[in-house]
Amino acid sequence: MSVRGAVLREMGLAPPYATSRPLELVELGLDGPGPGELRVRVRAAGLCHSDLSVVDGSRPRPMPMVLGHEAAGEVLEVGEGATSFASGDQVVLAFVPACGSCGPCRVGRPALCEPGAASNLAGTLLSGAVRWQPDGGGEVLHHHLGVSAFAEEIVVSARSAVRVDPDVAPDIAALFGCAVLTGVGAVVNTAGVRLGQSVAVFGLGGVGLAAVLGAVAAGADPVVAVDRVPEKLELARSLGATVAVEASEDAVAAVRAATAGGADHAIETVGHEGVLAEAYAATRRGGATVTVGLPHPERMLSIPAVSLVAEERTLRGSYLGSCVPERDIPRLVALYRAGRLPVDRLVTHRLGLEELDEGLDRLARGEAVRQVVVLD
Repeated sequence: MSVRGAVLREMGLAPPYATSRPLELVELGLDGPGPGELRVRVRAAGLCHSDLSVVDGSRPRPMPMVLGHEAAGEVLEVGEGATSFASGDQVVLAFVPACGSCGPCRVGRPALCEPGAASNLAGTLLSGAVRWQPDGGGEVLHHHLGVSAFAEEIVVSARSAVRVDPDVAPDIAALFGCAVLTGVGAVVNTAGVRLGQSVAVFGLGGVGLAAVLGAVAAGADPVVAVDRVPEKLELARSLGATVAVEASEDAVAAVRAATAGGADHAIETVGHEGVLAEAYAATRRGGATVTVGLPHPERMLSIPAVSLVAEERTLRGSYLGSCVPERDIPRLVALYRAGRLPVDRLVTHRLGLEELDEGLDRLARGEAVRQVVVLD
């Protein structure tokens, strides 16, 4: 079958992307699903900073690749053995396919699935297969994080999919696959924020503002939001942040002042080692810093090593929000439907596939929170 999709052939092209056009919208050949796989019509796909990190080369991946990893869609065809799904199901796609049998999966940490990580790095599905047909020049087209959301139809491992209620609009449902799962998960799963504890969130993109929503829902107080974009700070306030701090040389001092000596928990979402060091410095004695950002692999973090012991500080990474997607996505959707997690307010732009390059520019300039490609 033939579908339209956005292909990245070369990383590191210079912005503005509306001029350099790193994403090529082409007709793609797509094979049907193999055992344990699903063919899905993509209804909506979020444009995430992790997509930009592949485009600009700070998150190296095999090229060429059909980009995109945050999506919701409709199951069209079920491969042999994928008996938990049926045609017509609405599914949210998580960007780590969990095998269910490796060491991390067996102890309830599917975000660290070893075969899932290996297949994501290789640009294949969990089975090791590639369902995109070679392009006209015979090059293998790779899958992005097992999803490749920027295409009209895709084939994914059933281990990447979670069924959700069909009455959740696809452009909202898509956000639960990355932004919400990562941001809220970092607060409730990784940090384990308790009622009345203070939380500071550094970086207010889609993931950071989802972390703000998670902190508010968890009953954190105060919730301090840090960013350099005034409009994002204002949005954070409207979502329940107690204090908004403009990112500057004085940001650490401002956070420590707002939290009576330092935050119980600091959540860093920017993916920059300097911001992570600031988040660490803004926590109190005995506090915890959680990072979900993805710096370039060559970047190094410098912190006072003695503080880990003398002040009993904790520094933790959080991938996919330390979530179990099939458990957590339905729970988070239920909170959204109950009005306790207003995820819809994170959407600032809706795009077509042909507008992805302009969306990358907006993302790079910090002008967007979550842009959603709508394919219906």
